[in-house]
Amino acid sequence: MTRTERLSLLLGLTYGDERTFAAQFALDRAEEYIKAYCRLDAVPAELDNAALAMAMDFYRAENPGGEAAVGPVKSITEGDAAVSFGGAASDNPGMAFLKDYAALLNRYRKAGW
Repeated sequence: MTRTERLSLLLGLTYGDERTFAAQFALDRAEEYIKAYCRLDAVPAELDNAALAMAMDFYRAENPGGEAAVGPVKSITEGDAAVSFGGAASDNPGMAFLKDYAALLNRYRKAGW
């Protein structure tokens, strides 16, 4: 089973539907992140599950292929009914997960100058 098929199953998607492309995009981003952070040419087999977990987090946090993500509500004004939203990516606590992977990825990180 390919990584994309596994990711689709983990996300509850039907493999081959239109959301599979968004899942593949999230998986590609996770693999690129791992390769860049660890300074590797390929993702080692030992990090397959980490790549899938990161891709799931990317997919859920950023909603690729979906409508533009709206950030959290910053303020609500009742007089003239105004609602203001924060930035989707900058204020998204779901993106803090990237810091959680650093400890795992540091074991595979190569020194660079």
